[in-house]
Amino acid sequence: MKYVFQFLRILACCFLGEVLRGLLPLPIPASIYGLALLLAALKAGLVRLEQVKETAGFLLAVFPLLFVPGAAGIMELGPVLAASWLPVALAVALVTVLVMAAAGRVTQAVSRRKAARHG
Repeated sequence: MKYVFQFLRILACCFLGEVLRGLLPLPIPASIYGLALLLAALKAGLVRLEQVKETAGFLLAVFPLLFVPGAAGIMELGPVLAASWLPVALAVALVTVLVMAAAGRVTQAVSRRKAARHG
């Protein structure tokens, strides 16, 4: 029963994300709103980590399976991608480098802030 309540807490944040997406005129997906709401609730102490930890861990474990349909769909686009493989490859490489750089910068900033706080 514990897992049901944990899932309901996560689902509530997802639902509120959908509500925000409908109310706010910003081009932000509802899932991002939901994640931000869950993070805010965790940081504010409205939700404790123990109240979502096991279910969140399970969802993260099965997360890669959600990409299988997308990968299968891309395989059907083989002839289309073959015609424009160079721009696609360049875009994927550029975006990969940008994401890695952004993730590295954020990690460094968080590490510095944490070290300064505990220094």
